[in-house]
Amino acid sequence: MGADHTSHAPSAPPRVRRVLVATVVPLFVATLVAALLLWPERTPTADGGEDVPRYQGTVTRVLTVPCPPVEPGPEGTPERADRPCGTVTVRADSGPDAGQEVETPIPDGPGAPRVAVGDEIILVELVDPADPETSSYNIAEHQRGKPLVWLVVLFAAAIVAFGRWRGLAALGGLAASFAILLTFVVPGISAGRSPLLIAVVGSALIMFIVLYLTHGISAQTSVAVLGTLGSLVLTGLLAAAATAATHLTGFGDEDATTLSMFQSDVDLHGLLLAGIVIGSLGVLDDVTVTQAATVTEVGNANPKLTALQLYKAGTRVGRAHIASVVNTIVLAYAGASLPLMLLLVADSRPTGQVLTSEFLAQEIVRSVVATLGLVAAVPLTTALAAVVTAAGRRTPEKKAARPDANPRPRPPAQRDDALEALSDPRAGSQSPDAPAGWRNREGGSDPAW
Repeated sequence: MGADHTSHAPSAPPRVRRVLVATVVPLFVATLVAALLLWPERTPTADGGEDVPRYQGTVTRVLTVPCPPVEPGPEGTPERADRPCGTVTVRADSGPDAGQEVETPIPDGPGAPRVAVGDEIILVELVDPADPETSSYNIAEHQRGKPLVWLVVLFAAAIVAFGRWRGLAALGGLAASFAILLTFVVPGISAGRSPLLIAVVGSALIMFIVLYLTHGISAQTSVAVLGTLGSLVLTGLLAAAATAATHLTGFGDEDATTLSMFQSDVDLHGLLLAGIVIGSLGVLDDVTVTQAATVTEVGNANPKLTALQLYKAGTRVGRAHIASVVNTIVLAYAGASLPLMLLLVADSRPTGQVLTSEFLAQEIVRSVVATLGLVAAVPLTTALAAVVTAAGRRTPEKKAARPDANPRPRPPAQRDDALEALSDPRAGSQSPDAPAGWRNREGGSDPAW
């Protein structure tokens, strides 16, 4: 298990390597310079007031009692018949009451956690504003640290067990991606820089590090890098044109509206563009790496194919890949927007009016732009890979290294001798004119022949 299924392609000729280096290195240097110039000096922090104290605890008892009658609310307010009532006894594991048991009401309300004996939970201490000496505890949520740690360990173990060194490199690339997002992209946008510019530079930096770290420094990886970078720029331009044509402001969801209250200087329209670019990167590098590897393998299997033939073969594979990836993108956005889809069903407005509203038009633009970027990545990367592979196969050095690639035809005299020996009717005998190395028909032919 875990064997690397990728074969080591022959190294590209010096001329091809020089062209790729002269193209990729300046782009990488330009990305580094742009990242250094845009790197935020400090991360703005919002003044959220004093944090509510949070302590760890373990549920030791749950006591439920019948709920008292509740007066009917305003018309249209849904009534909850299964509303939990009672108390929960919790052993405090940290805080001023560590080691003691405290009582809290059973959590109630939308999104309230359901607790049982033995659950590890988080307690919050609420102080009465009228009497600071009086405080009470409420259950905020479950402790999720241990399950998350085990999930991450299982994830890393599966990747390394199957991918071995390649899987370990992939984990390193994933760590580098999060590091760039958390230290450059998010702080840069929070500092008021252009979100689209930050997203393009950050995505390019992630691309260079992840692709070369995961797939190694080779002509094939360089082709994937160039294809990904070109597709990223095209995706950004398409996103800018699409959001401008549909007049999207970026206030299409509640999170964006909440962010605008805490950080009014963030460009939400640019933030929408940045999300489209970064969201497309994860699928773009999959497509470009696959196309570069496909063309390289086809070229190695049949060195006689021209660049055009390699392009056609790679494009056929790309069509099948895009057909499945498009469905992946739409389902990914649909899965992340299930509450939005439920609102669409429950909305009483006409369907056309709902579809053209900003909160839904924003998701449509995301899906369409990401798909267009992927479609463009296939011919771009395939063409680059075909040119590089064909150039590597048609160099004078390659031809000079294989002077005897075509077998020499057998001299006519030897062909005549062979036919005479095979057609001799005397079993077990040998033609007197046959060469010394010939054997009779009973014994078979000499292996050298």
